[in-house]
Amino acid sequence: MGEVTPGSTVPRRQLGRHLRESRTDARLTLKLAARKLEWSEAKTWRIESALTSMRGHDVQSMCGIYGASKETTEALMGLARESKARGWWHSFGDVIPEGFDVFGSLEGAASRISLYQGHVVPGLFQMEEYARIIIRAAHRDAGEEEIERRVRLRMARQSLVTRVTARPWLRVVLDEALLRRPVGAGTVMAGQLRHLAEVSTRDNVAIRVIPTDAGAHRGPLSGSFCILRFPLNGHGIAEQAGNYEHS
Repeated sequence: MGEVTPGSTVPRRQLGRHLRESRTDARLTLKLAARKLEWSEAKTWRIESALTSMRGHDVQSMCGIYGASKETTEALMGLARESKARGWWHSFGDVIPEGFDVFGSLEGAASRISLYQGHVVPGLFQMEEYARIIIRAAHRDAGEEEIERRVRLRMARQSLVTRVTARPWLRVVLDEALLRRPVGAGTVMAGQLRHLAEVSTRDNVAIRVIPTDAGAHRGPLSGSFCILRFPLNGHGIAEQAGNYEHS
């Protein structure tokens, strides 16, 4: 697969899907559409596959060829502008995990986030000192400067939970074992548990704990996971499933 260009992943994917739908509705093949647009078939494919950023006049040309309405054209032009916006994580480009630009964009656009964690407190709810210990354990060869950059990245990501507008609903399931597993000094773990209790009182957060005496359940078998759901856009198109590394 070609390299994905910088920009906001979600608007670019939405734009690509809508343009593909418009081309299909116009009964045009990739080859025929490219011929009418006077550019390569590969360029049209890359646009529809969200592998390249879009210029406004290209979107306008495609909408014209596909017979899109004025309202649709204006909406897609808006998505093209949004697709050029840089995500908050770009300033941490030296330490973000591979694929995090995709996950970060999807997570930021989600209206509902469901996650299960059985080993450590989820990154979205980690206190700074707890996060520092976990990150240091995961990156044993990293210097202190890199460790601090990774901590700052994790703390910045948590603004998702408290932002003023379009806060996602978070449904969190934790294994009791991670709450009892000591991380750092007793004061660190005590502070982390208090923070979890405080976060759980937010109107957009629900935290549930599976007790140890519940016995075997599917969580440990499947491992930690996160499910993102998005606002309905009227097209009923699901985002392709994928595996991404959190920060």
